[in-house]
Amino acid sequence: MGGRVKEPRILGPGAVDLLVEGGEVAALRAAIDTALAGQPIDVCVQPWEGRRKRLLIADMDSTIIGQECLDELADFAGVKAEVSAITERAMRGELEFEGALRERVAMLKGLPLKALQACYDERITLNPGAKTLVATMSAGGARCALVSGGFSFFTSRVAKAAGFHTQRANSLIENGGLLAGLVGEPILGREAKLTALKDKAAELAIDLSQTLAIGDGANDLAMIEAAGLGVAYRAKPVVAARADARVDHADLTALLYFQGYRADEFAGA
Repeated sequence: MGGRVKEPRILGPGAVDLLVEGGEVAALRAAIDTALAGQPIDVCVQPWEGRRKRLLIADMDSTIIGQECLDELADFAGVKAEVSAITERAMRGELEFEGALRERVAMLKGLPLKALQACYDERITLNPGAKTLVATMSAGGARCALVSGGFSFFTSRVAKAAGFHTQRANSLIENGGLLAGLVGEPILGREAKLTALKDKAAELAIDLSQTLAIGDGANDLAMIEAAGLGVAYRAKPVVAARADARVDHADLTALLYFQGYRADEFAGA
């Protein structure tokens, strides 16, 4: 691999730190990916210094929560199959995000607003490790922001449930107690997520190297590539191929291990 491995440090159950002296990060990543191909192991190769980040920017749907809110909401309108098919293509980068969002929201026209709360109550769940990730980074002095191409109705509730400091998302237009089938403009998509990352870093007066971004779909790619550590979570191939690290097997506390936190440092441990 072009480097010398020093004594491993146990961080927690199944989590190990390895300090490698010498070697280039990209070459080490490639060598480790080859060596561990097919193994249920998540790996993050990065510089040892500066691992603990001061800003977390996280996608919501299929990242912090286990669902796609729009797909679940579409089930209440009887169009889940149609909407889910468009969602899948958009997240793979096969469709332009903004147009795909408008098309899906149009299918919800006439849905009673009460369906949004029912959808949240009955369908939406935090992914394992989400609360621990946010609480631990917050306790360590980091700012945590939820930034979603979904809707503020859901991000406001998920942000509160998971402990995020701030949230940013799109809005659904209503008309007389029903959804109008329209989304507020301008739409928060791929470039808006990148802008959110840069804006939050500027507010904290920190370099982008001190930031962590995580997501699963093509609209997360710009912020993932710009962040100091960009992580693909159970991600689409286009995202997994270009992220600094992938979490395909562990829960979201893997992001804490990636930063060198020990399990006994986790908030609530």
